[in-house]
Amino acid sequence: MFWNDEGYLLSKRNYDENSIIIDAFTKNHGKCSGIVYGGSSRKKKNFFQIGNKIFLTFKSKNENRLGYFNVELIKAISPTYFDDKKKAISILSASSILKILLPENQINKKIYSSFEELLNCLNNDNWIELYIYWEILLIKELGFEINPNKSTNHVEINDKQFKIPRILSNNQSSETTNLDICNALTFNKNILYEHFIIPNKLKFPLSRNILQKYFNYNLLIYN
Repeated sequence: MFWNDEGYLLSKRNYDENSIIIDAFTKNHGKCSGIVYGGSSRKKKNFFQIGNKIFLTFKSKNENRLGYFNVELIKAISPTYFDDKKKAISILSASSILKILLPENQINKKIYSSFEELLNCLNNDNWIELYIYWEILLIKELGFEINPNKSTNHVEINDKQFKIPRILSNNQSSETTNLDICNALTFNKNILYEHFIIPNKLKFPLSRNILQKYFNYNLLIYN
């Protein structure tokens, strides 16, 4: 098997002394894993920052075995936000969520495009709102439709009730507050937990918890 594609780095881990295993979310091949020889070398390791856009050449002798990547850097996205801890952790959070929830080798161009758009919008003033909307889109694309009870404005999952946050309602008229952001992040986390994480016995991404803690901390400081 042989193919070329562009994509985004979702994760990396050591394989041997000089090599790493990466997970990438590609445009035309979905989420894929492979070995990168020399990936831990000084020359190449800066390529492998989570969220960077990369060009991949994949080779494998057997579809059922782990293949090999040759990787070229297209755009270094993550280093742009090293000095902004909230945006940096949001990249890790989104990448980690994709890594654990996306099935292997299944194309989803809508999720791919939305992830790419999210990374390109991190300089916007409303970037955290865009992140929240991105999580909602991902949740819907993965099969959970958010249909609140019209009388209570709650969503029920596993006999638990979760109130739709103001930022996600159709009747929000005033400016978004930090409380709105915290409530929306909590709502999304509850949906992810109850519908995806618990049923599939997955581990919730630490980076997503850290992102939420940053905004919860702001709420304590400024209120």
